[in-house]
Amino acid sequence: MAFLALDGLSASYGGGKDVLSDVTLNFAKGEVVGLIGPSGSGKSSLLRALVGLLKPHAGRVTLGGAPVDYGNRESLRSARDRFAIVFQQYNLFQNMTALRNVAIAPTLVKKRKSAEVEAEARSLLAKVGLGEKFNAYPDELSGGQQQRVAIARALALHPDILLLDEVTSALDPELVGEVLDTIRALHADGMTMLIVSHEMAFIREVATTVVFMDQGRVVEVGPPTQIFDAPQSPRLRDFTARILRH
Repeated sequence: MAFLALDGLSASYGGGKDVLSDVTLNFAKGEVVGLIGPSGSGKSSLLRALVGLLKPHAGRVTLGGAPVDYGNRESLRSARDRFAIVFQQYNLFQNMTALRNVAIAPTLVKKRKSAEVEAEARSLLAKVGLGEKFNAYPDELSGGQQQRVAIARALALHPDILLLDEVTSALDPELVGEVLDTIRALHADGMTMLIVSHEMAFIREVATTVVFMDQGRVVEVGPPTQIFDAPQSPRLRDFTARILRH
């Protein structure tokens, strides 16, 4: 049985044209899934739909064998406990230290003990290479460092699946590598991840499965070698030809 299964998932913003149309995908635990495609192809919308920020109007999502009912508050809350999403923008609390940014949700939302959470937050910040920045405020950190705090904050929620939405797109080029190194380390630890990225070389390196989307639909799914070296569909062949020329 797939750990995460999407069957005919469709969604739209405000009842307009579907941004996701009949998306059917299955992933195993521990997979790293790269979502690629042109801008507006539905990659980020898919992540938003999984966490209920975009409500599907058709189809089904099953996580760990349990269906997710996006119209039921308790079911959605349970699903959100198992997903954690990191966006392009860091969305850190500017008046809180890195340590407090990571610890606040487990303390206030999960009602865990402060001492336990703080110890874990320190460990997570060290894990993403910020062991010396516990007491730094966001405006004292580089963009790459802030994004790594955001990743540590997501991990503090103990998600089953980490969703990364273009987490390097807002960074200066020289800062991209430090965030990608963090994702590599999570992959080595067996974290299940869905990654939306335009960093094709990185997706090719780290992804176990690559999903190519266009106009809200899944066009092709396969291992990186197939997607980048031997694409089956004309649309993907055109896409890879274009990106490899630049």
